[in-house]
Amino acid sequence: MRSLPHTALALARKLKFHQLQVFDRVLETGSLVRAANETGLTQPAASKIVHELEATFGAPLFLRSNRGMQPTEFGELLGRRVKSMMAELRYLTDEVNAFGSGASGHVIVGTLISASAELLPRTIARLKASAPGVLVSVREAAMTQLFPALASGDLDIVVGRLPERALPLANAFALTHQVLFSESLCVVGGAKHWARAPRHVPLARLRDGAWILPVPESPSRLAAERLFHEAGLALPDDVVESLSVRTNIGLILDSPRGGLMPRAAAARFVDSGLLRVLADTEPGSFGDVGYSLRADKRPSPACERFIACLREVCDRAAGV
Repeated sequence: MRSLPHTALALARKLKFHQLQVFDRVLETGSLVRAANETGLTQPAASKIVHELEATFGAPLFLRSNRGMQPTEFGELLGRRVKSMMAELRYLTDEVNAFGSGASGHVIVGTLISASAELLPRTIARLKASAPGVLVSVREAAMTQLFPALASGDLDIVVGRLPERALPLANAFALTHQVLFSESLCVVGGAKHWARAPRHVPLARLRDGAWILPVPESPSRLAAERLFHEAGLALPDDVVESLSVRTNIGLILDSPRGGLMPRAAAARFVDSGLLRVLADTEPGSFGDVGYSLRADKRPSPACERFIACLREVCDRAAGV
């Protein structure tokens, strides 16, 4: 790093926004080839831009190896600021487009299992019916990954189970949380494996079988642990820990493995004949489902339209 301090004016004169876009894509993908493809450049051109940035800052940004491009400590520092700048550019683009047409833009939605199977598909369908020009990108991950991405501007909104207020994660970032409804857990199994089971199977009978539970760092794991604790039972011994809807459904369909799912998320698979509800739990046992936004940033017009559709779907389901 150069000994002389940089100034805002000097960096403004030297840096080009397109350079930062390329840097952001290399940071995100870990690959010069993919970054070049995403920004419409050749690989040598993308590599030249990275070298120019390193020369400007007087410090290496990446460690290059056959496993890809890994950011240096300084590269990670720069990346945190560049991600915020890229988010602001996206917001500006959406607002300019919305000002002209009112029906375009880009919404990047982070989602959890409680929303990905039922609530989110219906919301997206409603949004696209009224505003087909709005691009929707969906990213499914654990809350511990989604909230930092929301705070940095990588996501516009997170939809799913809200963290309990007492949990550190609920207050770790400058976010606001809006409740849509309270959700219950249910125990589900593959319909073909449980065809002869009674209508309601006692949890004590199911406990000794094979299970899928949320990963330990997930707030929904607390709901699962509370369910067994209140029944006077220890957690199952044969457990797969997963938040992936696709993986969980595949495991349940291929073997007599039980799983805990939010009632709304399970409903579509039950209605289609793939899953069967083996046991219900107390109302509200899963927690509150809603959406989270940045506290320091007003949603883009496209995101506000998405939120309106989200609320309409919930109102319709509640019979409002």
